[in-house]
Amino acid sequence: MPKSRTNKVSCSNYRCEIEITLELISGKWKALILWNLGKHKVIRFNEFRRIIPEITQKMLTQQLRCLEENGLIHRKVYNQIPPMVEYSLSTEGKKLIPILEQMDSWGKDYVTNYQKQNSIKKGTK
Repeated sequence: MPKSRTNKVSCSNYRCEIEITLELISGKWKALILWNLGKHKVIRFNEFRRIIPEITQKMLTQQLRCLEENGLIHRKVYNQIPPMVEYSLSTEGKKLIPILEQMDSWGKDYVTNYQKQNSIKKGTK
């Protein structure tokens, strides 16, 4: 099936706009890439590898391309040897940072509450 038919961003094949948002930032790495760009402003490719050591080079390349195609990040290539590439958030990408901050806060609260609930169930405090 053509990519444009399966990509909810490029067509009206969605039930609500939350699906589009989730498609744009879903997966294991996209939100982390965006989150780190929000903290560091500009990151070079190899710096991503140090910041997120678990991500493979292939996966990082794929996720960066996808984020760039969807207009969430900018890619700046410097014409030098060896080539240097820097990534930064686009205007649309910057709009996601408050959402990611809320997700971070919610996640921290959830983990804290989950641990409390489990310690109560086990009879420990």
